[in-house]
Amino acid sequence: MKKKEITILLVDDEPDILEIIGYNLSSEGYQVVTAENGLQALAKAKKHKPHLIILDVMMPEMDGIEACEKLREISDLSETVITFLTARGEDYSQVAGFDAGADDYITKPIKPKVLISKVKSLLRRFKAPEESQDVKLGNMVINREEYKITLGKDEIVLPKKEFELLSLLTSKPGKVFKREEILDTVWGNEVVVGGRTIDVHIRKLREKIGDKKVKTIKGVGYKFVV
Repeated sequence: MKKKEITILLVDDEPDILEIIGYNLSSEGYQVVTAENGLQALAKAKKHKPHLIILDVMMPEMDGIEACEKLREISDLSETVITFLTARGEDYSQVAGFDAGADDYITKPIKPKVLISKVKSLLRRFKAPEESQDVKLGNMVINREEYKITLGKDEIVLPKKEFELLSLLTSKPGKVFKREEILDTVWGNEVVVGGRTIDVHIRKLREKIGDKKVKTIKGVGYKFVV
Protein backbone atom coordinates (compact mmCIF):
# COMPACT_ATOMS: atom_id res chain seq x y z
CA MET A 1 0.00 0.00 0.00
CA LYS A 2 1.35 3.42 -0.99
CA LYS A 3 1.69 6.15 1.62
CA LYS A 4 -0.79 8.41 -0.16
CA GLU A 5 -3.39 5.66 0.26
CA ILE A 6 -2.84 5.48 4.03
CA THR A 7 -4.99 7.61 6.34
CA ILE A 8 -3.85 8.49 9.85
CA LEU A 9 -6.17 10.05 12.42
CA LEU A 10 -4.27 12.23 14.89
CA VAL A 11 -6.17 13.10 18.07
CA ASP A 12 -4.86 15.63 20.61
CA ASP A 13 -6.24 18.69 22.38
CA GLU A 14 -2.96 20.60 22.00
CA PRO A 15 -2.86 22.61 18.72
CA ASP A 16 0.96 22.55 18.67
CA ILE A 17 0.99 18.75 18.79
CA LEU A 18 -1.54 18.51 15.97
CA GLU A 19 0.45 20.97 13.88
CA ILE A 20 3.93 19.52 14.43
CA ILE A 21 3.07 15.83 14.21
CA GLY A 22 0.54 16.41 11.47
CA TYR A 23 3.14 18.27 9.41
CA ASN A 24 5.72 15.51 9.79
CA LEU A 25 3.24 12.80 8.84
CA SER A 26 1.96 14.78 5.86
CA SER A 27 5.53 15.43 4.73
CA GLU A 28 6.02 11.65 4.63
CA GLY A 29 3.10 11.40 2.22
CA TYR A 30 0.38 10.13 4.55
CA GLN A 31 -3.17 11.45 4.49
CA VAL A 32 -3.67 13.07 7.90
CA VAL A 33 -6.99 13.81 9.60
CA THR A 34 -7.04 15.59 12.97
CA ALA A 35 -9.42 15.76 15.93
CA GLU A 36 -9.23 17.69 19.20
CA ASN A 37 -11.08 15.28 21.52
CA GLY A 38 -12.56 11.81 21.77
CA LEU A 39 -15.99 12.77 20.45
CA GLN A 40 -14.49 14.31 17.31
CA ALA A 41 -12.26 11.26 16.95
CA LEU A 42 -15.25 8.91 16.87
CA ALA A 43 -17.03 10.96 14.22
CA LYS A 44 -13.96 11.31 11.99
CA ALA A 45 -12.95 7.69 12.41
CA LYS A 46 -16.37 6.55 11.20
CA LYS A 47 -16.14 8.90 8.23
CA HIS A 48 -12.53 8.35 7.11
CA LYS A 49 -11.89 4.76 8.36
CA PRO A 50 -8.19 5.41 9.12
CA HIS A 51 -5.51 2.75 9.00
CA LEU A 52 -3.85 4.19 12.13
CA ILE A 53 -5.17 6.29 15.01
CA ILE A 54 -2.73 8.19 17.22
CA LEU A 55 -4.69 9.03 20.34
CA ASP A 56 -3.90 11.27 23.29
CA VAL A 57 -5.11 10.12 26.73
CA MET A 58 -5.93 13.33 28.59
CA MET A 59 -8.52 15.29 26.55
CA PRO A 60 -11.75 17.22 27.17
CA GLU A 61 -15.23 15.98 26.18
CA MET A 62 -14.10 12.36 26.10
CA ASP A 63 -10.68 11.05 27.15
CA GLY A 64 -8.57 8.70 25.06
CA ILE A 65 -9.31 5.58 27.12
CA GLU A 66 -13.07 5.89 26.65
CA ALA A 67 -12.64 6.88 23.01
CA CYS A 68 -10.49 3.80 22.37
CA GLU A 69 -13.09 1.52 23.93
CA LYS A 70 -15.81 2.98 21.70
CA LEU A 71 -13.60 2.83 18.60
CA ARG A 72 -13.04 -0.88 19.22
CA GLU A 73 -16.81 -1.39 19.14
CA ILE A 74 -17.02 -0.15 15.53
CA SER A 75 -16.88 -3.14 13.18
CA ASP A 76 -15.56 -1.08 10.25
CA LEU A 77 -12.49 -0.25 12.34
CA SER A 78 -11.67 -3.80 13.43
CA GLU A 79 -8.35 -3.72 11.55
CA THR A 80 -7.42 -0.16 12.50
CA VAL A 81 -4.24 0.14 14.56
CA ILE A 82 -4.58 2.36 17.65
CA THR A 83 -1.66 3.78 19.62
CA PHE A 84 -1.71 6.20 22.52
CA LEU A 85 0.47 9.31 22.42
CA THR A 86 0.76 10.88 25.83
CA ALA A 87 3.15 12.36 28.36
CA ARG A 88 1.79 10.06 31.04
CA GLY A 89 4.12 7.16 31.68
CA GLU A 90 2.57 5.57 34.77
CA ASP A 91 2.02 1.82 34.64
CA TYR A 92 -1.68 2.12 35.48
CA SER A 93 -2.23 4.44 32.50
CA GLN A 94 -0.49 2.02 30.13
CA VAL A 95 -2.44 -0.94 31.48
CA ALA A 96 -5.71 0.98 31.10
CA GLY A 97 -4.78 1.78 27.52
CA PHE A 98 -4.08 -1.85 26.61
CA ASP A 99 -7.22 -2.99 28.39
CA ALA A 100 -9.20 -0.51 26.29
CA GLY A 101 -7.93 -2.19 23.13
CA ALA A 102 -4.88 -0.14 22.17
CA ASP A 103 -2.10 -1.76 20.15
CA ASP A 104 0.76 0.34 21.46
CA TYR A 105 1.81 3.25 23.65
CA ILE A 106 4.07 6.15 22.68
CA THR A 107 5.37 8.60 25.27
CA LYS A 108 5.80 12.23 24.24
CA PRO A 109 7.83 14.26 23.60
CA ILE A 110 9.17 12.16 20.74
CA LYS A 111 11.57 13.18 18.00
CA PRO A 112 9.99 13.41 14.51
CA LYS A 113 12.30 10.78 12.97
CA VAL A 114 11.58 8.37 15.81
CA LEU A 115 7.85 8.99 15.47
CA ILE A 116 7.92 8.33 11.72
CA SER A 117 9.85 5.11 12.30
CA LYS A 118 7.31 4.09 14.92
CA VAL A 119 4.42 4.88 12.58
CA LYS A 120 5.94 2.76 9.82
CA SER A 121 6.31 -0.11 12.26
CA LEU A 122 2.73 0.24 13.47
CA LEU A 123 1.36 0.33 9.93
CA ARG A 124 3.00 -3.02 9.20
CA ARG A 125 0.43 -4.51 11.55
CA PHE A 126 -2.50 -3.30 9.48
CA LYS A 127 -4.13 -6.17 7.64
CA ALA A 128 -6.86 -5.76 5.07
CA PRO A 129 -9.93 -7.84 5.93
CA GLU A 130 -9.87 -11.24 4.29
CA GLU A 131 -12.04 -14.30 4.28
CA SER A 132 -11.20 -16.95 6.81
CA GLN A 133 -12.81 -20.08 8.21
CA ASP A 134 -13.80 -20.70 11.79
CA VAL A 135 -11.34 -22.70 13.89
CA LYS A 136 -12.72 -25.27 16.34
CA LEU A 137 -10.76 -26.37 19.41
CA GLY A 138 -12.73 -28.42 21.90
CA ASN A 139 -15.71 -26.33 23.00
CA MET A 140 -14.14 -23.18 21.55
CA VAL A 141 -14.86 -21.79 18.08
CA ILE A 142 -12.68 -18.92 16.84
CA ASN A 143 -14.20 -16.54 14.28
CA ARG A 144 -11.28 -14.72 12.69
CA GLU A 145 -13.48 -12.33 10.73
CA GLU A 146 -15.40 -10.95 13.70
CA TYR A 147 -12.66 -11.19 16.36
CA LYS A 148 -15.09 -13.32 18.29
CA ILE A 149 -14.93 -16.66 20.08
CA THR A 150 -17.72 -18.99 21.12
CA LEU A 151 -17.35 -21.01 24.32
CA GLY A 152 -20.17 -23.51 24.43
CA LYS A 153 -23.22 -21.27 24.05
CA ASP A 154 -21.44 -18.08 25.11
CA GLU A 155 -20.12 -15.58 22.55
CA ILE A 156 -17.19 -13.36 23.53
CA VAL A 157 -15.86 -10.46 21.46
CA LEU A 158 -12.15 -9.84 22.08
CA PRO A 159 -10.08 -6.66 21.60
CA LYS A 160 -7.71 -6.92 18.65
CA LYS A 161 -4.50 -7.71 20.53
CA GLU A 162 -6.14 -10.25 22.81
CA PHE A 163 -7.56 -11.96 19.74
CA GLU A 164 -4.21 -11.97 17.94
CA LEU A 165 -2.54 -13.40 21.03
CA LEU A 166 -5.18 -16.12 21.27
CA SER A 167 -4.86 -16.84 17.54
CA LEU A 168 -1.11 -17.32 17.91
CA LEU A 169 -1.40 -19.64 20.91
CA THR A 170 -4.17 -21.70 19.27
CA SER A 171 -2.30 -21.97 15.96
CA LYS A 172 -0.31 -24.83 17.52
CA PRO A 173 -2.07 -26.15 20.64
CA GLY A 174 0.38 -27.61 23.12
CA LYS A 175 3.36 -25.70 21.77
CA VAL A 176 5.13 -23.44 24.24
CA PHE A 177 5.46 -19.97 22.72
CA LYS A 178 8.37 -18.07 24.19
CA ARG A 179 7.74 -14.51 25.34
CA GLU A 180 10.13 -13.17 22.69
CA GLU A 181 8.23 -15.00 19.94
CA ILE A 182 4.91 -13.67 21.21
CA LEU A 183 6.20 -10.08 21.25
CA ASP A 184 7.71 -10.48 17.80
CA THR A 185 4.58 -12.00 16.23
CA VAL A 186 1.83 -10.04 17.95
CA TRP A 187 3.50 -6.69 18.57
CA GLY A 188 6.24 -6.62 15.94
CA ASN A 189 9.98 -7.01 16.40
CA GLU A 190 10.63 -3.29 16.06
CA VAL A 191 8.12 -2.23 18.67
CA VAL A 192 9.28 -1.62 22.21
CA VAL A 193 6.57 -2.49 24.73
CA GLY A 194 6.60 -2.76 28.49
CA GLY A 195 7.51 -6.01 30.17
CA ARG A 196 3.99 -6.31 31.56
CA THR A 197 2.29 -6.14 28.16
CA ILE A 198 2.02 -9.90 27.59
CA ASP A 199 1.05 -10.52 31.22
CA VAL A 200 -1.79 -7.99 31.02
CA HIS A 201 -3.20 -9.56 27.85
CA ILE A 202 -2.84 -13.10 29.18
CA ARG A 203 -4.68 -12.08 32.33
CA LYS A 204 -7.53 -10.55 30.34
CA LEU A 205 -7.75 -13.67 28.15
CA ARG A 206 -7.95 -15.95 31.17
CA GLU A 207 -10.73 -13.84 32.64
CA LYS A 208 -12.75 -14.45 29.47
CA ILE A 209 -11.91 -18.01 28.40
CA GLY A 210 -10.90 -19.60 31.71
CA ASP A 211 -7.65 -20.13 33.59
CA LYS A 212 -7.07 -23.69 32.39
CA LYS A 213 -6.85 -23.00 28.63
CA VAL A 214 -3.70 -20.87 28.75
CA LYS A 215 -0.89 -22.41 30.76
CA THR A 216 2.18 -20.56 32.00
CA ILE A 217 5.54 -22.25 31.53
CA LYS A 218 7.58 -20.45 34.15
CA GLY A 219 10.62 -18.66 32.76
CA VAL A 220 9.72 -19.61 29.17
CA GLY A 221 6.32 -18.51 27.94
CA TYR A 222 2.76 -19.76 27.42
CA LYS A 223 0.85 -22.52 25.66
CA PHE A 224 -2.77 -23.25 24.81
CA VAL A 225 -4.29 -26.42 26.24
CA VAL A 226 -7.30 -28.02 24.52
